[in-house]
Amino acid sequence: MSKISETQLYAPVKSLFEEQGYEIKGEVGAADVVGVRGDEVVIVELKTGFSLTLLQQGVARQAVTDMVYVAVPRWKGRAGWRAFKGNMGLCKRLGLGVISVDLAKDAVQVHCDPVAFKPRKSKVRRAAVLREFNRRAGDPNKGGMARETIMTGYRQEAMRCAGFLAENGPSKGAVVARAVEVPTATRMMADNHYGWFYRAAKGIYALSDAGLAAIDAAN
Repeated sequence: MSKISETQLYAPVKSLFEEQGYEIKGEVGAADVVGVRGDEVVIVELKTGFSLTLLQQGVARQAVTDMVYVAVPRWKGRAGWRAFKGNMGLCKRLGLGVISVDLAKDAVQVHCDPVAFKPRKSKVRRAAVLREFNRRAGDPNKGGMARETIMTGYRQEAMRCAGFLAENGPSKGAVVARAVEVPTATRMMADNHYGWFYRAAKGIYALSDAGLAAIDAAN
């Protein structure tokens, strides 16, 4: 049997909350899964088994929202159930909800919802999560992906700028900003975080070889 990966848990968990009316996106900020429904925010941390790291991550996400779940593959055998039951009790004390995923049956079970727990909320962290969630177009990542492969909202906007330059050639920053609806396009191209742009003339930006390669790789 092949080893289970965290990304295999993502689709079933996403479907569970989408059925409840949440819009779900993977790898938003430090969280594996983020859902938004009106003013409500739910976060799910995915792991292939219970661990101290999983519990630490779940507690850390409570700075953003009370609605934090941990999701793990469904246990096997009596010993697996005993271990799961003990970990679920610990999660209840920490104010975390618990979800199990039966990959063989593509079934998800919510064993407990987050209990009333009032840690100090970080308005800065919540705002950062919602800002990245709203900035990102669509849902380009699967929850549980390696951090270095995440498609952020910033990278998506940079790609739109690069795509415009690839089609239209060197252009003024303001023209790019209006065309791709990225108000910070000029600053983004000037900062050149990914090495995709260069200043062809005063106020004019063009696509570098690295930018052309990034566009080719995306297409």
